[in-house]
Amino acid sequence: MKNFFKLILLYILSISCSGSQNNIKQYSIETLMSNNRSSGGYFSKDANKLIYSSDKSGIFNIYEVDLKTYEETQITDSEEESFFVRGYSPITGEVIYSADIGGNENSHIYIIRDGKSIDLTPGKNTKASFFGWTNNELEMYVISNSRDSRFFDLYKIDVETLSSEMVYKNDIGYNLNSISNNDNYLVLSLNISRSEQKLFLYNVKTKKQDEISNQVANFSGQNFDKNDENFFYTTNYDSEFYYLMSYNLKNGERNIIYETDWDVAFSYLSKNDLYRVIVVNEDAQNKLTITNMIDKSNLNLIGFETMNINSVGFSDDEKLLRVYAGSPNSPGDIYTYELSTNKLNKITTNLSSNVNPDDLVNAELIRYKSFDGLEIPAILYKPHKANNLNKVPALVWVHGGPGGQSRVGYRALIQYLVNHGYAILAVNNRGSSGYGKTFYALDDQNHGEDDLQDCVWGKKWLQDQDYIIPDKIGIIGGSYGGFMTMAAMTFRPEEFKVGVNIYGVTNWIRTLRSIPAYWESTRTSLYNEMGNPYTEDSLRLYNISPLFHAKNIKNPVMVLQGANDPRVLQIESDEMVQEARDAGAYVEYVLFEDAGHGFVKKEQQIEGNEKILTFLENYLK
Repeated sequence: MKNFFKLILLYILSISCSGSQNNIKQYSIETLMSNNRSSGGYFSKDANKLIYSSDKSGIFNIYEVDLKTYEETQITDSEEESFFVRGYSPITGEVIYSADIGGNENSHIYIIRDGKSIDLTPGKNTKASFFGWTNNELEMYVISNSRDSRFFDLYKIDVETLSSEMVYKNDIGYNLNSISNNDNYLVLSLNISRSEQKLFLYNVKTKKQDEISNQVANFSGQNFDKNDENFFYTTNYDSEFYYLMSYNLKNGERNIIYETDWDVAFSYLSKNDLYRVIVVNEDAQNKLTITNMIDKSNLNLIGFETMNINSVGFSDDEKLLRVYAGSPNSPGDIYTYELSTNKLNKITTNLSSNVNPDDLVNAELIRYKSFDGLEIPAILYKPHKANNLNKVPALVWVHGGPGGQSRVGYRALIQYLVNHGYAILAVNNRGSSGYGKTFYALDDQNHGEDDLQDCVWGKKWLQDQDYIIPDKIGIIGGSYGGFMTMAAMTFRPEEFKVGVNIYGVTNWIRTLRSIPAYWESTRTSLYNEMGNPYTEDSLRLYNISPLFHAKNIKNPVMVLQGANDPRVLQIESDEMVQEARDAGAYVEYVLFEDAGHGFVKKEQQIEGNEKILTFLENYLK
């Protein structure tokens, strides 16, 4: 009799919970895409203004906020290309930004002068990026491959005359990391493999180059202190994770500055060395520490208790912080924070007033065992209404890369699908970054094999959950995740009911032979990881390429592609779609003529995301 009453009580509770969850509002993609995204957030020299980029116009434009009145002015009104602000000229106050054309990734650097944009790095095939300011702030540094499309050289551009001068000619394929405050030292790195980089300090005046990487390991340059007495870098030598080191430029002495059981993602000092910022990639989300270098105390930023702080930036006088913070169920926002008073001001409001964040879901970090017992980290997004009486379909979500990581944070597509009743498990399969160098190397020359098994076992984990419909699970991913999607549909055709491939690699031989020229610095490392397409490795690359095994596809597939994608060429998706259709598979194909490797415009995201949901509603749910 007791068991009977227990069952009755459980039933009543489940009905009660179900009733409360019926209040969850379901949103159209147009409503969810009325949420905005922002980037940047740079103070003017006097800290009276802040400038940032936002896509609230439908595409990224530049906006300026007066920090005394909090009045906002739209600086640009682009309708075709996204403009990403890089800051102010310290002397003239003019705005510096970058932009490419149609997502082709050939970004140029521009200055807004007298209301007009001037291209500082012209050239049809030029790719350039902003690199900082000289010590006197009269010239800006940019890196550009205009001389040789394979290599990035360092230039100085005079802000007054806009004339340029080459500072460093790069004929080896170095990555240019940073330059010292006194303009004397350039930090160079060289990719050998995924497990080894070399790090160098190049003296601009003497042309002498010293190697900092004294061991076989990964090295990443960070920054210098104010007087260029010490250089800081991260390394994972003799450790699973990156830790922060200092290197004294006078005597070569090295010291460990900060070490923990996760990767130190990056670190820097404020302009006058008053504060040190350390950001750790802890279980797929940033954990940030700001230390006062005088008394060694850590700052406690008040007002961000329910948010994750992703990054901060200081004003030159070190009195103000720009903070970027958000959560999985709400897009991140830009704030300013007065350090002396703890006064917090919200600069952007990226969550639409038409969206209640309580209707969206938070992320849950989980672990599951793969086929060989290896523990796989993953992020679960579970619909509010999902329970054992209201089971839902699910998707295994695979990140880009190779070597990327699914991270905790807001993604419009994930929230849209979960809001419409799909559970999503974002797997960080072996080979993902952030979980130690051993885990990171586990898929080297093993792509499409054990890492694919990790995705299949993610599906098995979902099937064991009492709120999942076990025979209605699909797979979705972009770029490398798109490859994994198509690998699943071709090599494990019975496992997933549908596959959504977003600009995914399907022919590794072609992709590795046609990588952009400006990837020259990573070519050797990439070939060491994936295989060299000009050697006998091509046999394995053929065997793991879904294009050549399209006849195996049994279940519906959707493919989304940008015509201007320089990484995964349109022909990659064209051929995959044709081969699959010729083999009798059902394939939907969405091609955006003005997009690259990623759909930046809101109209593209609205169309693509809505079509993904329609496809899932028809062929999965």
